[in-house]
Amino acid sequence: MNFQEYSHKRYNILTREWVLVSPHRSKRPWQGQEEEVVKEKRSKHDPNCYLCAGNTRANGEVNPKYEQVFIFNNDFAALQENVEDATLNDGLLRAETEKGICKVICFSPDHSKSLAEMSPDEISYVVKAWKKEYQELGAKEFINYVQIFENKGAVMGCSNPHPHGQIWSQSTLPNEVLKKDASQKEYFQSMKRSLLLDYMNQEVRIGERIVYENDAFLVFVPFWAIWPYETMIAPKEHFQSIDLLNRGQEFLFADAISKITRAYDNVFETSFPYSAGIHQAPTNREDYTHWHFHMSFYPPLLRSASVKKFMVGYEMFGSPQRDITPEQAVDRLKALI
Repeated sequence: MNFQEYSHKRYNILTREWVLVSPHRSKRPWQGQEEEVVKEKRSKHDPNCYLCAGNTRANGEVNPKYEQVFIFNNDFAALQENVEDATLNDGLLRAETEKGICKVICFSPDHSKSLAEMSPDEISYVVKAWKKEYQELGAKEFINYVQIFENKGAVMGCSNPHPHGQIWSQSTLPNEVLKKDASQKEYFQSMKRSLLLDYMNQEVRIGERIVYENDAFLVFVPFWAIWPYETMIAPKEHFQSIDLLNRGQEFLFADAISKITRAYDNVFETSFPYSAGIHQAPTNREDYTHWHFHMSFYPPLLRSASVKKFMVGYEMFGSPQRDITPEQAVDRLKALI
């Protein structure tokens, strides 16, 4: 059976869900709506940007003249810290309050850059800041999970082009984390090994879906990838969270991020949009030896800088579906590293 030619489905070992793969559909004559691509040139400092150094934010606070990374509490946070505990249990209606702290992390004072245009040394400061926030937020008694993520590009809902990401920390574990926690825990209890590390070792032996690797990290397209050019970065050692990285490993994590984001920008010669996030051990003081931290990139571009992949129709009512195989995506990304 040639899985590169015929429809099939693949199993996600972390979420225990399936994705439909339809490689034959990429031969369709109509490739979807074309949209004009505007190549934006930005200055290093925008006096109207709420995130630039020295500027005044929407709430009236003035940003410091920061030179590397700047972090502040989100002025329009989705989660609130001072919430009174309350629940609703009325027949089939259930609700409960959720506490949390949301922060914004500016990756660089240079308004014109993205992670793809920053050096590994510059990205290392971002990694150190992620590590520090994970430790400090996770140490708070009411914070049980810290979600680090970035939305890049207007198509991903990013409201400001300044290079930045977000950190949402909350009192319960979100849905995707619960799925991954259950699968990793069950495997570890049975095999006494990391599920993701065993999977990565198999991928290394096969060699078909590896995009890049250095001494500490692997960049690969997961066998079960949903998005056209989806990738994952994971440590070659069984680390539960980023706070276990030493200084050298922090740099190598930054190097891996630099390589894949630069490759993305070269795929269609555009600033490649994506949502990226780090999944790692919860912080509720329980035993999470089974966790293996990883960073996922979910870019929506499919066949050009103007043809996007949307989750619609069958994908909203059935399951995710992709037209190019992960192996085809790897070939393109590897050539651009």
